[in-house]
Amino acid sequence: MPDMAVLIVLNRARLWHKHGDMANRRAPHDRSKRPLGAAKLDELALAYVARFATSRAKLMRYLARKVRESEWMDESDAMAACEAIADRMERRHYLDDRQYAAMRAGAMTRRGLGVRRVKAQLYVDGIAEEDSGEAIEAAANAAVAAAVGFARRRRFGPFATRGSDDPKQRERQLAAFLRAGHGLALARRVLAVPPGDEAGLAALDDEAVLD
Repeated sequence: MPDMAVLIVLNRARLWHKHGDMANRRAPHDRSKRPLGAAKLDELALAYVARFATSRAKLMRYLARKVRESEWMDESDAMAACEAIADRMERRHYLDDRQYAAMRAGAMTRRGLGVRRVKAQLYVDGIAEEDSGEAIEAAANAAVAAAVGFARRRRFGPFATRGSDDPKQRERQLAAFLRAGHGLALARRVLAVPPGDEAGLAALDDEAVLD
C-alpha cells in the first residue's frame, strides 16, 4: 500500500481529474508542465527500477512526484495508474521489498551502522514489518561486527592512533556510536579496548564471528 504522502498527492490528482472541469471541458493547458499519461508513466517507472534498487513505496513516491509535476492527460485515474504500475513491476520481479530490505540492511551493516539505523531506514523506505523482519534480525546478529567496523572507520578505541583519558572525547565517541545506531553497552565495550591491545581486539573479532 502507498504511504500517506503518496496518497495525498495522488488523491489530489484524482480529485482534479474527477471534479476539475464542471462543464465537461478540459481546463486550459498549463504550459509550464509537460503532459503525462499512464503509458509514459509506465516508461518512467521502468527506467527508474532499471537504474535504482528500490522498494514499492519509494517507486510510488517517485511516480506521485511525476504526477504532481506534470499535467495528467490520461482518462484513467492517476492513483490507480500508479498502483497498477507498481503491481506490474512486482509481478515482473523488478520490485521485491524483502530482497530490497536484505540488500539495504546488509550494505548498512558493512558500513558500520547499527540495527537501530537499519530499522529507521527500512521504515523510511516504506518496508512493511513482514518484509523487514529477516533483514533486521540479520543486522542484530551482526551488531558486534558492525560496531567494530564503525570504530575502525572512525579510528576509535583499539584503532585510535594513541590512547586518551579525555572524558569529553569519550562522550563524543559514545554519541557517534549512538547516532550510528549502536547500543550504549556495545559502544562502551568497543571503546574500552585501548590502542595496541591485540588480545582485546581479537576477542571482539571472535565475538563478531560468532554473531
